[in-house]
Amino acid sequence: MGDDAYDAIAELGTAPLWRYFGNLFAAEPKSRAVPYRWSYPALRPHLLHFADVLSLEEAERRVLMLVNPGLSDPPATTTTLYAGIQVILPGETAQAHRHTSGAFRFIIEGSGAYTTVNGERVHMHPGDLLLTPGWHWHDHAHEGDGPMLWLDGLDFPLVNALEAGFFELYGERTQKAGVPDDISSRQFIHGRLTPAWDPQPSPNSPIGNYPWAETARAFDAIADDAVGSYSDGVLLEYTNPWTGGPVMPTIGCRVARLRPGFRGVPRRQTPSTVYHVVRGHGVTTVEGQRLEWGPKDVFAVPGWATYTHVNSVSDEDAILFSYTDAPALAALGLHREEVR
Repeated sequence: MGDDAYDAIAELGTAPLWRYFGNLFAAEPKSRAVPYRWSYPALRPHLLHFADVLSLEEAERRVLMLVNPGLSDPPATTTTLYAGIQVILPGETAQAHRHTSGAFRFIIEGSGAYTTVNGERVHMHPGDLLLTPGWHWHDHAHEGDGPMLWLDGLDFPLVNALEAGFFELYGERTQKAGVPDDISSRQFIHGRLTPAWDPQPSPNSPIGNYPWAETARAFDAIADDAVGSYSDGVLLEYTNPWTGGPVMPTIGCRVARLRPGFRGVPRRQTPSTVYHVVRGHGVTTVEGQRLEWGPKDVFAVPGWATYTHVNSVSDEDAILFSYTDAPALAALGLHREEVR
């Protein structure tokens, strides 16, 4: 029957496994994403330009997406994660909405803005991590001076691949405050002490804002008395106080201190990771490709790609915030890593 037989079975909605076996069951993962760095100093003038010529009513969210060269259609930063840099100006408000994708914002610069999440106003300061778990109403407002810029992180590439995404606009442009400002952070940010009067454990952290002041205090308390990770330095994870696990079921957030002159041991893992440079200068080599980074840059490390961090300065710490899809892979039994 020859090729006619293959044509016949194709018309019946079938395909021969033997022709695809090597592609379906590869020896190891190979991501379509590539190692890549986005320069904040290069992007910032363009963000300010669009802030000047494009209103939020026209754009809804004024964001430059950080599109991996290997993932341009649809745009994504890694195969499961998205990053973008957003700007809002004094006096502006951003339309309230919600979506099933989990999201956060890591504040880069500015003051006087806040996000309202399910009726709680959560104020922004540089270095703060603000959470917007899936299906939580959220909008933004800026009552300060000068532009406010932050890194947006979401899991919508994963959610969309699973065909599980929903989106809804709020009935008004912004929400009215329903609880005291920053109450979730004030209740839960005290380490091992958590409110016991109304426990409502959830896979999403109840904390609206992990303040940078608390992160800096943790690094200061550890000082040089801990060795840390040989690959990632003094690595801290933002955790859900109810569970002790990641802040969201699909996104884990971490922050690392690389001591002056730090040279990491090569590592690879199935989760993909997006990094934001809080401060410092260094080089991350990914599968032989050098990504030289400086303050406020963003770079992507695809899953199962060998990476090595180096703090290239001899007298200054480097601080790297990062987020990863590790919680999702761990829940599915797909987390794997190697340290060389």
